Amino acid sequence: MNRSALALGAALVTALGVSMMNDAQAQNANMEKCYGVSLAGKNDCAAGPGTTCAGTSKVDYQGNAWKLVPKGSCETTMIKGMDGKELKGSLMPLKRNLPS
Repeated sequence: MNRSALALGAALVTALGVSMMNDAQAQNANMEKCYGVSLAGKNDCAAGPGTTCAGTSKVDYQGNAWKLVPKGSCETTMIKGMDGKELKGSLMPLKRNLPS
């Protein structure tokens, strides 16, 4: 393989990577972190103490675990807790349903 073919291949890989990154950033611009709405093991990254990344929350609706939701919908998201009480999503970490 000659140098120009390698350079072309490298340029294509770089362009594809930048394009994918821009798509992800655009998608995330329309999303917001919503705490306390994910099921156990279904959170997105960085859930708080006791977790390391995506899928590591221990309990349903863990207050310090977040999930990306459409922008503007977090604080109107209502879910039923295990006890039947209505719970609301939050833009900030919550102190409810934390693993012991």
